[in-house]
Amino acid sequence: MIELHYWTTPNGHKISLFLEELVDAGQPLDYTIHPVNIGKGDQFAPAFLAISPNNKIPAIVDTAPAGGGEPISVFESGAILLYLAEKTGKFLPTDARARIETLEWLFWQVGGLGPMTGQYGHFNVYAPEKIPYAIDRYTKEAERLLGVLDKRLAGRDFIAGGEYTIADMATYPWISPYAAAPLDLAPFANVRRWQAAIAARPATKRAYALTKQVNPAAGKPVTDEERKHLFGHGTKKD
Repeated sequence: MIELHYWTTPNGHKISLFLEELVDAGQPLDYTIHPVNIGKGDQFAPAFLAISPNNKIPAIVDTAPAGGGEPISVFESGAILLYLAEKTGKFLPTDARARIETLEWLFWQVGGLGPMTGQYGHFNVYAPEKIPYAIDRYTKEAERLLGVLDKRLAGRDFIAGGEYTIADMATYPWISPYAAAPLDLAPFANVRRWQAAIAARPATKRAYALTKQVNPAAGKPVTDEERKHLFGHGTKKD
C-alpha cells in the first residue's frame, strides 16, 4: 500500500499521475490519499514532518517495500517518482542511454522548470504587491525553459523519445499551471502538441479529477490566513 500525502498542486499531481498510469499499464498499486491542506498549515504537523522534514508535499509511505521490512517514507516529488519507477519497473527505461536522458530531464524539471515557474506564479498571482522586476525576471525565465523543452520535443512524442516516462509526468503539471496568470504557449508548438497528448490520457483525467474531491476550493483566491501558512513561515517559530 502506498500512502500518498497529497495536496492539489503541480508537485502533488506528479504522483497521482504516476499511480493512475499504473492502472492503465495493468500493474496497479493500491494507494490511499492523505490530504495535507497546506492552506491550513497541515504541512507543519509533527506527524507529517516525520516523513517530510522540509514541510512540503507530496510525500509517500510505502507500507510494503520491496524485500519486506519496515515501511519506507519518501519526500520530494522527483525522489518519489524515481522510487516508484524502480519499485514497479514502469516509466523509467532500462536502456542505459534512455534511462539517463529520462533522469536528466526529471532533474531539469525539479531544479529548473518547477522553481522558476513557481516563482512566476508567486509574483503574478500570490504576491501582495506587483514587483515589475520580479515579474519580468521570472516570466522570461519560464519562457526560456519552455523554449528548451520545445526544442527537445521536436521530432519526439515524449521527452525521452517515444516512451512516456517519469520525466513527462514531472514536467506536465508545470506547463502554465496558474489559471490567473497563464503563460503564452503560442510560440511553443511542440510543447502544445505534447501537452494535449498527455491531457487526453485517461490516467491524466483521473488524476486531475482528484482535485475536486480533495480540494473543492481549488482555484479560489487565497485568504490572509492561507497566505500566512503558505508563505509566512521562516526559520523562527511563530
